[in-house]
Amino acid sequence: ILLSGDEKVTMQNLNDRLASYLDKVRCLEQENADLECRIREWYAKQGPFCEPRDYSCYYKEIEDLQNQIVCATIDNNKIILNIDNSRMTADDFRVKYETELALRQSVEADINGLRQVLDQLTLCRSDLEAQLESLREELCCLKKNHEEEMSCLRKQSTGDVSVEVNACPGPDLRKILEEMRCQYETLIERNRKEVEDWYECKIEEVNREVITSGQEVETCNNQVTELRRQLQALEIDLQAQLSQRDNLESSLAETECRYNNHLAELQSQITCVEQQLADLRAEMECQNQEYKILLDVKCRLEQEIHTYRCLLEG
Repeated sequence: ILLSGDEKVTMQNLNDRLASYLDKVRCLEQENADLECRIREWYAKQGPFCEPRDYSCYYKEIEDLQNQIVCATIDNNKIILNIDNSRMTADDFRVKYETELALRQSVEADINGLRQVLDQLTLCRSDLEAQLESLREELCCLKKNHEEEMSCLRKQSTGDVSVEVNACPGPDLRKILEEMRCQYETLIERNRKEVEDWYECKIEEVNREVITSGQEVETCNNQVTELRRQLQALEIDLQAQLSQRDNLESSLAETECRYNNHLAELQSQITCVEQQLADLRAEMECQNQEYKILLDVKCRLEQEIHTYRCLLEG
């Protein structure tokens, strides 16, 4: 085959370009082989969890983490509900305690008032006894005076009779004195009976009031004892509820701290895996771009080789 001068120059240029492209292809193939070797080594180091686009293991782990978060949230809500219930129960016990305390103070005030009434009744009884004693002394004095007057009248009556024996018969002094004595004795007996009846009535009334006051005081003492017992029971229940609330709050704080730390660790692991996936995607994208460049170069090279063959055959 005979070639002209221009064709020889063209062939020489094509040969030079072909040699240059072949060198470039060999260089790119070597780089591609090195890159594939690096990728295989990276996959071998990372293990089976880093296979391209195989995220099933991460989905399972994420689902487990979500379930743990849901369970922790439910536990926290239960603990918060228990704390609220304990707080409400403690408030109820506090209200009952305040009510019982106010009732106890009221009963103690009533007892103090009844004691004052009892003291007043005791003083009144003492006064009545003193008055009765005074009336008895006065009655004795009246009897004594009456007897003295009667004795004097008898003496006068005897003297008059002895002096005036021959006088005209006058009124019967003995009978008059006897009538006066009977009148005085009747009056004294009536006064004595009235005083004794009044005294007995007052004494009976005071005794009834004392008995009633004693019963009321005893009832109030029993109520105070019962209220004290209820108050002690309420205080014990209140302390138990407060202790339970403190324990629940402490447990809630520990649970929140533990789950927060666990969630932080899981979030750190997820972030690390996501970063590795992002790096892997970036590297694969870079390889894809290089592959496209190599494919384009290969296509142009094949086209030029085809042109070169056509020229050689023509």
